[in-house]
Amino acid sequence: MSEEKFKNVISHAKEYGFVFPSSEVYDGLAAVYDYGQNGVELKKNIREYWWKSMVQLHDNIVGIDASIFMHPQVWKASGHVDGFSDPMIDNKDSKKRYRADVLIEEYQEKYKVKNRKEIAKAKKRFGEAFDEEQFVATNPNILRNNAKIKEIDDRLREGLESGELDKVKALIEDLGIADPVSGSKNWTDVRQFNLMYSTQMSATDGESQIYLRPETAQGIFVNYLNVQKTGRMKLPFGIAQTGKAFRNEIVARQFIMRMKEFEQMEMQFFVQPGTEMKWYTYWKEHRLKWHRNLGIDESKYRYHDHVKLAHYANAAVDIEYEFPFGFKEVEGIHSRTDFDLKQHESFTGKKLQYFDNEKNESYVPYVVETSIGLDRMFLVLMSNALEEEALGDGKTRTVLRLPAALAPYQCAILPVVKKDGLVEKAQEVFQQLKLDFNCYYEEKDTIGKRYRRQDAIGTPICITIDGTSLEDNTVTLRFRDTMEQRRVNIEELEGIIAKEVSMKALLKGLV
Repeated sequence: MSEEKFKNVISHAKEYGFVFPSSEVYDGLAAVYDYGQNGVELKKNIREYWWKSMVQLHDNIVGIDASIFMHPQVWKASGHVDGFSDPMIDNKDSKKRYRADVLIEEYQEKYKVKNRKEIAKAKKRFGEAFDEEQFVATNPNILRNNAKIKEIDDRLREGLESGELDKVKALIEDLGIADPVSGSKNWTDVRQFNLMYSTQMSATDGESQIYLRPETAQGIFVNYLNVQKTGRMKLPFGIAQTGKAFRNEIVARQFIMRMKEFEQMEMQFFVQPGTEMKWYTYWKEHRLKWHRNLGIDESKYRYHDHVKLAHYANAAVDIEYEFPFGFKEVEGIHSRTDFDLKQHESFTGKKLQYFDNEKNESYVPYVVETSIGLDRMFLVLMSNALEEEALGDGKTRTVLRLPAALAPYQCAILPVVKKDGLVEKAQEVFQQLKLDFNCYYEEKDTIGKRYRRQDAIGTPICITIDGTSLEDNTVTLRFRDTMEQRRVNIEELEGIIAKEVSMKALLKGLV
């Protein structure tokens, strides 16, 4: 994994219509991006895969779409007004600003990389006889690295939980952490910075200052009772939602990894108090299975338990993916207890309890949350799928090996030339398939160049119409991953494509 690979992902995303810098003709806007014609299709398909796996495959999970604007007291109750902040530190020489905890975590990653290298060497040396668990528990280098990681964790937790940010700065100084840009160690004090955007509503609305939501979860909590009663839901049940959220990220970098405007896919699972850890374990395992079901190498994923728990949580873990710039969070699973619903009860004076017929009593449910960044998942797939493949004789091709069901286009329809009735025949095939599949039609350039372009945007199947197609109603299918070509009858196309790009087949891996 390298910085060069990440640069290739970013340039590929722009060159092939996936992601553009926002307002680029005005020199862009920091940490804001637009999705292009291919990006919007990939993003839609990821969202659909999440939604179907969460709502369609579970008979006790339903969806909502809450407003971006909410009553400002919602954010007071949730703790965002007073406590939604990050510990920030500036370098006096480079004038760059960083999250202090992220600087420390990136320093820790050096020890984790050393551990992974030790394990990889041992695996190679001992082969099938290798006992990784015993090796990790006894190897002196790994034990020494883990002790250092724990020491750093403990000091970071102490500083963050106590609010004594001078201890966080002291840790940065003691570790000798330098500015990644300038190499300078001339740091300011660490201070908290609130991430919420505020705006104004008309004076007649009573509450003049409101906020752009920093998360979608609160829209679920304030609608919990509406959904429970109208849907006649019994515990345990879940409410899912996808939508935009906004955070005034000062340290916005790594492309679409950390943006000021982004999209979340969240599900809040309401359970009987005392059963939350059972469901926390269930969702932790189920969500990792969702990721692995996409065919991504299992070694690219790992769990990361939180050093500092949020004020609402009694357990929290991140699912991290190894991007070209290292392991970073893609999804969080949190046991939120009954904090949110009780806070909204307290601030509104209204009961948000569930009446349990079996127990004949009312109580506030506990909540287990799964929260994934759609933009980050988009970046996972782009980073994982982009490949420069050697073809022999010094030739290469750029191929985006996206899961076929998620690719922007399921097939491309390509007449070999723009004459001899081939365009008309190709259009006939396009009309036949477009109701079932998102089809790409192209007649410009040589067929070889068009194949390469479809490889680069991830189209799993190309359909080539040539002179023989007019004679016997057959076409050539060309498959992205293998470059295999096969002659088939036009009447067979729908069934073949459906089998290759089936969302149903992808979802079956979760059942």
